[in-house]
Formats: sequence, C-alpha cells, structure tokens
Amino acid sequence: MATTKKTKKVETPIDQRETFVSLQKNFADSELSVEEKLKTLYDLQKADSEIDKILQLRGELPAEVEALELEIADLKAEQASLTAVIDEFTRAIGENKQNIVDCENTIAKYQKQLETITNSREYDSLNKEIENQELLRQIADKHIGELKYEIDSRRAEIEEIKDHMAIRSEDLKAKKEELAVIVESTAKEEEVLVAKREACAAKIDERTMSAYNRIRKSVHNHLAVVGIYNGDSCGGCFNTITPQRLVDIASNKKLIICEHCGRIIINPNFE
Repeated sequence: MATTKKTKKVETPIDQRETFVSLQKNFADSELSVEEKLKTLYDLQKADSEIDKILQLRGELPAEVEALELEIADLKAEQASLTAVIDEFTRAIGENKQNIVDCENTIAKYQKQLETITNSREYDSLNKEIENQELLRQIADKHIGELKYEIDSRRAEIEEIKDHMAIRSEDLKAKKEELAVIVESTAKEEEVLVAKREACAAKIDERTMSAYNRIRKSVHNHLAVVGIYNGDSCGGCFNTITPQRLVDIASNKKLIICEHCGRIIINPNFE
C-alpha cells in the first residue's frame, strides 16, 4: 500500500535587512487577503503611532531615571571600593603595631643580655642588632603615620561621595515621581493600544513584521505605513505619486511601496 508523504512548506528565513520592496512578490501569499493585510498593517501603524505619542509625553524621563540609577550604582561601588582600601590599610596598621611591639621586646631582650656580656665583640654585635631593631621600629611607626593619612584621605572621599549620592538620590526620587504620574495618567490608554497592537501583529507573518519594524526604526517619524497626503503625495516623504499608482493604491489589491522612501502607501479610505 502506497503512503502519501506530506510536503512540508519551507519557511523563508527572516532577513533583518529586508524591506517592503523585497516582500512585494510574496505579499499575497498569506491567509489574509491583500486588502485585509493592508488594513491590518495600517491599524498596527495607528496603534504604534498612538503609543509613540504616549512615550513622547514621558520625554527623556525614562533615560534620565536610568542614568541616575547607573550613576548612583557607580557611586556605591566606588564607596565600597574605598571602604575595602580603608580596611586593608587598617589591617596593615595592626601589623605594623605588632612589628613595633616585637621590635621593642627584642630590644629589651638584647639590652638585658648586654648586662651580662663581657666580650667586646659580642657587645658590639648586640648593639648593632639593637640599632637594627630600632630602625625597624621607626620604619613601622612611619608606615603607621602614612597609612593613617591615607585612611583620612579615603574617608574624606567617602564623605564627598555620600553627599553627592544624597543629592543624586533626591534627583532620582523626583524624576521617578514625575514619571510615575505620567505613566499612571496614560496606563489604561497604553494598555488598550498595546493589546490592539499585539492583535494586529499576531495576524501578520514574521517577514512582514520584520520589515515593518525595520522601516519604523529607520525613519524619524516612525511611520512605515502611510496614507496619501494632499491627494497625490506620499504621506511619509511627501513626494508626488503617479496617477497609475494612485489607482493601484485605491484598489486595495496591491502592495504599493513609495519609490522614494520605501514606505507602504495605503488607500486613504482606511482612514
């Protein structure tokens, strides 16, 4: 008995450099009709444009909040680094203090030995050792002074960082509060628009969505799908459209790409 093998459709890989022009031949190869697909893309663009307006209300606040958070994190890291240095210096002071104690004990031991020495050679040798120990004690004492100076210097830096961090923390609090007010005032509207956008995007194939997103990112007004401006011009770049292409746009049966800017131009009746 012969078995029938199902032919698996080969998916065209998504090219991140793809534009609407490269999709023209296969645009109609979809579960949606060309007219429905164009309408869906236009609705997607309208939702994205409204979301863009909401984001514009927030202005530079999100970026400013993020920058302040990073700055405060860097200040905290710098403070922690200085604290670690102080701890290391403090440990070194403890070692030097112990060295001084050891030197003094050794000096006392040698001085006691001097009381019983009768040989001049041993006497001179012990005095030399005492001088060496005294020199080591002075060096350790000098290191302690230097380390204390460094600790005071680092503590002064930490205080400056704390003052700066307090100011930046107040700035961050104010920016967050300002941003929260704007977000709260537009939250419901944004939620509706995001749901509408997701519903439209779910109907569009990945290649078309990839091209749509790429065009949106590459143009200053983020418009990938536009209507007709002033009766005979592209609504994106405002270049004149030929009469024949205007007829094709009005039919809703073809994907018409602006030959100047690469945007999709749709039937103004959609509006």
